[in-house]
Parts: sequence; C-alpha cells; structure tokens
Amino acid sequence: MLALTPALVPALLKEAVRSGTIASLVIVPLSPLFKALGLRIGHYGPKFAGLYLDDPQPWQIFLQHLVIGWLSALPLLVLLLWAPRASRWPLAAGAAYGALYYVAVNSLALPLYFADATPWQMGWPTIWPSLAGHILFGACIGFTSRRFVRGHQCMAGEAGAGACAR
Repeated sequence: MLALTPALVPALLKEAVRSGTIASLVIVPLSPLFKALGLRIGHYGPKFAGLYLDDPQPWQIFLQHLVIGWLSALPLLVLLLWAPRASRWPLAAGAAYGALYYVAVNSLALPLYFADATPWQMGWPTIWPSLAGHILFGACIGFTSRRFVRGHQCMAGEAGAGACAR
C-alpha cells in the first residue's frame, strides 16, 4: 500500500487544487445549458453561501464552487492512490465517485440540512442535471489526475507492469 509520506501530502493537496479546478470549470457550462432547458441545477450553491454571507454575489458563489471542487477532489484522489483497481479505470472510478457524491451530498445531506424535498421526491427532471454534472466532475478528476496517480504509484513500486515506462 502507498505510504502517506510527508512529501505526498503537499503533492496531494496541489493535485486536488489542480484537478478540482479543472473539473469545476468543466462543469460550469452545464448550469446555463440546463437552466435554459428549464431544469434545476446549482440550487445549493447560493443556499450554502448564504450560511456565511449575507448577500452572496456571483463571484463569491463561483469561488465557493472552486473551493468545494478542491475539497471534493481529495477523497477521489486518495481512492485512486490507494485502490489499485480504481486507478486502473480512473474515468469509471471518477464517474462512480461523482454519482455517489451526488447521492450522499446533493440528494440527501443538503436537502435534509436545508429542510428541502429531496430530488428523489421531485422527480427525474430535478435529479439528472445535477447527477450528470457530478458524474462529469468525477470523471474529469479521474482523467486529469492519471499522471499524478501513476507517478506516485511508480515511486512506491505499486504501478502495474509497463505503467511506469510511459
């Protein structure tokens, strides 16, 4: 198993910021697209920002979106580093992580916290835009972190045959 060394922690945080930023930016165009189709997306960004800001401005919500992207990337990066099967299929692992993240956070925890109906109660038109965004987010992190994950697995001698020669 890959050891959590003092050098790995800052590298992991740096990769979370890099991959989390890329994935967060990739999903931004989904919001106006889905909203133009009359679908709900981005419902909890302003609500969450309202917990610590009186009048959240768009730039503050965008900054929050990036920071949440960084924090949300960390568990997936840890999974990819320490679960060899997940790192063999990083896009699939990322997509599965995104779906699970949506179910746990956006469809259960946030509606419960804000006393909202769950997306499951409101139906598929409420579920699929956010679910699609979270799946894309996770898949993007899986894709963008491949070199980071492979490099650290190679240094630890845990990469598969031929993976370190690339």
